Amino acid sequence: MTTDVLRQLAAVLEQRKSEAADKSYVASLYAKGLDSILKKIGEEATETVIAGKDGSPEKIVYEMADLWFHCLVLLAHQGLEPGAVLSELERRFGLSGHVEKASRTKP
Repeated sequence: MTTDVLRQLAAVLEQRKSEAADKSYVASLYAKGLDSILKKIGEEATETVIAGKDGSPEKIVYEMADLWFHCLVLLAHQGLEPGAVLSELERRFGLSGHVEKASRTKP
């Protein structure tokens, strides 16, 4: 079910690329460009942190949904699909976080 929702949402986000900015919130984000999308993700991340501190399950879920949504907008803007993130999470499954972090190449 979850991956179906992600696929459906990814398809809608892709469609919004061809819509007018005054007709679609997502199209307006695309039109404003990467910096606006990133700013929105930062705002949503902050709201998610605040909800987490408040401890209300409903607020956490609501804000997390906003954060994930805007992260999906970023993926679509960059020509990526949610499946790429799911594949990376799958790759990490069963791998110690310490081992995974140590395996990253440093710039």
